[in-house]
Amino acid sequence: MNAEPATSIHYHVSHVFAGPCAGFQAGSRMPIAPRHRNLPQLMLQAREALMAQFRPILNEHGVTEQQWRIVRALLMRGPLEPRQLCELCQISSPSIVGVLQRMEEAGLIERERMADDQRRVSVSATARSRQLGRRMIPAIEARYSSIEDRVGVETLRRAYDMLDALLATLDYAPSDADEVVPAHPAHPAPAPKAPRRASQKR
Repeated sequence: MNAEPATSIHYHVSHVFAGPCAGFQAGSRMPIAPRHRNLPQLMLQAREALMAQFRPILNEHGVTEQQWRIVRALLMRGPLEPRQLCELCQISSPSIVGVLQRMEEAGLIERERMADDQRRVSVSATARSRQLGRRMIPAIEARYSSIEDRVGVETLRRAYDMLDALLATLDYAPSDADEVVPAHPAHPAPAPKAPRRASQKR
């Protein structure tokens, strides 16, 4: 019987757990050795490595990661409801209440109740947030160019394609998977969907 071929995602971990480890005696092995690398943890590490490239730009312009996700979503799509922003920007419902409040106080968003349903709120960009986008996006695109120079355009494109395929296969379908940082020319974001507006400003 042939041994299972080694791949980039299967690996032997006996050497990793053979030494002292919390919960085990020195020299003992993990009762059940995992066959796969910890993919969620690797993706978290990759996210942090990427955000380390962009965080100085956010800090320079005085916005948090969450605030920039929201600004970018509004600039791309137009007015949205808080629940839509939660989905697009990966922000929990309890957290987004405070984030939107602070952004409104800073003049980055406007909120208004919908004419046909006063329980629903529409969030929209302001002149200040549009100006912020005009300042930040060129700097972010320049940083992407720097990443391209280091890892290659094709590598970046494959990363986008593989992540899109992974999300689709796992039946996770956010309205736009590219909402953390502006879209890059090497892999343009999907065309924005027309926002659903219950009312129009006059």
